[in-house]
Formats: sequence, structure tokens, C-alpha cells
Amino acid sequence: MLLSFALILLLGGLAGRVMGRFKLPPLLGMMFVGILIGPSVWNLLDPLTLEISATLRQIALIIILTRAGLSLSLTDLKKIGRSAIWMAFVPAVFEMVGVIILAPLLLGVTTLEAALMGSVLAAVSPAVVVPHMLKVQEEGYGVKKGIPQLILAGASVDDVFVIVVFAALLGMAQGAGVSLVSFGLIPVRILLGILVGLGVGFLLSKLYQRFRFHEVEQTLILLAVSFVLVTIENETNLPFSGLLAVMFSGMMIQRKDLDRSKQLERHYNHFWSAASIALFVLVGASVNLEFLLQAGIAAIVVIFGALAFRMVGVLISLVGSDLSWKERLFCMIAYSPKATVQASIGGVPLAAGLASGNIILIVAVLAIMTTAPLGAFLIDLTYHRFLERDFV
Repeated sequence: MLLSFALILLLGGLAGRVMGRFKLPPLLGMMFVGILIGPSVWNLLDPLTLEISATLRQIALIIILTRAGLSLSLTDLKKIGRSAIWMAFVPAVFEMVGVIILAPLLLGVTTLEAALMGSVLAAVSPAVVVPHMLKVQEEGYGVKKGIPQLILAGASVDDVFVIVVFAALLGMAQGAGVSLVSFGLIPVRILLGILVGLGVGFLLSKLYQRFRFHEVEQTLILLAVSFVLVTIENETNLPFSGLLAVMFSGMMIQRKDLDRSKQLERHYNHFWSAASIALFVLVGASVNLEFLLQAGIAAIVVIFGALAFRMVGVLISLVGSDLSWKERLFCMIAYSPKATVQASIGGVPLAAGLASGNIILIVAVLAIMTTAPLGAFLIDLTYHRFLERDFV
């Protein structure tokens, strides 16, 4: 297994660097490496490495959501107000509806399987959006109207909302049946996740102030607590979102001590450098190449058709805001890339033994390969043209 990890980190990192030189998202190179060294082509990875890939993908998701929380300000979130709340779930719901309409027609899946597929596709990617919005914010574009903050906040909560819906639908697909109770618990899980996260973040801030931990120790404590929160969600029937708690704990730390949050964020950036390589290489390794080629055009039509539904959802979320049409168009573009969540949960239905698992994974991979580079390119192309610069 050590050799497998060496191949993942070395080849994945090198491929990511090559893609970066061509101004393309590094994750594309990492995924291509995963396909090549995975079972579909050269089969160089130890089977045990593939068995633990789900856990590794979840660790990567925890890291990126904590990083997003540490960079978000609760004060800014309050200023943005209603639009941030709507952006957290309306575009995702519209995209899921789009998949439910299109997937049974084009891919031959059932309505429940289409809903599960939609919940995989509907999340926007923190791996693409977070670094780009931080760059836009640092350069002073759209800051006065809170546009990068709006997208950061909405995208992060959007991810957790979609994962909660995915968990409910996965249970139904595995035989639990359609349950109104499962959907009724979604707002409860979200609210409790926020409250628990704020409480944990407050306690950690007090702990850091009381004891003089080294920066690395503080980071490891936060990471360990995050693992505990997600484990509680996974291993118990408590109706709360561990991932949302992870993100809001970071936000509370940022509120209580800005300097400390920046230190923690810097360490999490280093964690993400390694975790992202493992995440995207392993999701590439999970792909059945023959099935990928068979899905082809129909899957791409579903992806971009559903994306059109998502953009309508973004426009509806921004009704009543003071954004210009150019700024709203930028929000639509920034809300389109797929990567992190799709890589993290795209293979779960297949691992759970669902008949639709292969097609769901293939659609998730195609969504990453198409929307991540296109979204990243369009964000870089438009932010200085569509947004006003508030400071230099």
C-alpha cells in the first residue's frame, strides 16, 4: 500500500503541476493519473488502497469545508442576508429537479436513481470556488456588495445541504423506502449542525486562549474534533450534520480570533495540498473506463441541462438584491464548477452495491472533467470585467 500512496502523491502531484502550467485545474491531471494507474488501465494500485478510498475522500471534504469556514466571516454573512440563505439551497434544488427530469429520459434510470444522481451533481465545488473567491476578494472585486463572500458562504452551505439530501436518498435507494420523515429532518440536521458547530468553535477558541498550544497543535486539535463530529453523524442516528458543524466551528473561531484563524487556515492549505491529490487520483482510479465511454454524450447533456436549471435557481435567489445583471451573471458562472463533493460521494452508491452506482459515478466524473476547467476559466475571464473594484 505504501507504493500505491507513493504513486498517487508523486504522479498525481506532477500531473497537477503540468495542468497548472497550461492554466487548467490541476485536478484534471490528477484524475487522469487515477484512471491510468487504476484497475481500468494499468492496475498499479493495491486493492486495500481502493478499499479505504471512501474514508480518504471524506477526510479531504472535511479539510476543504473547515478551510472555507475559517475564511468566512459571520458578520459578512449577516450583511449579505437573505440572498446567502437562498443561494445555500435554491440553485441545488433546481439542479436536482433538472436531473430528475432529464436522467430518466436520457440515461434510463428510475426517478429515485435520478434523484440520487441529482444530489451527487448538485453541489458546487469548494476546491475550485474557494481559492478563486479568495483571490477575487483579495484583489478587491465585488467586496463592497459582498459578492465573493456571498458565493463562499452559499457554496459551502450548499455542499452540506446536498450531502444531507444525498444521505436521505441513499437510504431510500438501499431499501428504506420514501420517507417524509427523512426529508422533514433535513432542516433539523442543518440547524443542529450550525448550532453544534458554533458551540464547538466557541469552546475551541476558549481552549486556545487558555492554553498556549503551538500552531501545529491547534491545527491537529481542530482536525481531530472535526473527525469526531463527522463520526458522530455517521455512527449515530442523531439528526445533525457533522460537516456543517465542522464548517461553522471554523467560522466561530474566525469570529473570536481573526489572527488565529488565519494561522489555522495556512496549515489547512498545506493539508489540502496533499489531500486534494489523493482525492482526485482515487476518484479517477474508481472509474470504469468502458462504462465511461458508453455513457458519453447523453451524460454530458444531462450535466449541462441540469446546470441550466441551476443557473435559473441562482437568478431566483438574487431577486431583490442590488446586484447588476453583470454581477448576477458572474454569480451564475461562479456557481457552476463541480469537483470536491462529486469526488467525495460519487462512488458511494457503487460501493453500496446499487445497480445505478456505475452510471452515477460516471456522470459525477464527467461533471468534474467538464465543469471544473470551464468554470475556473470563466471565473478568471470575467471577474475583473463583471465586478466593480472597490480597492486596490
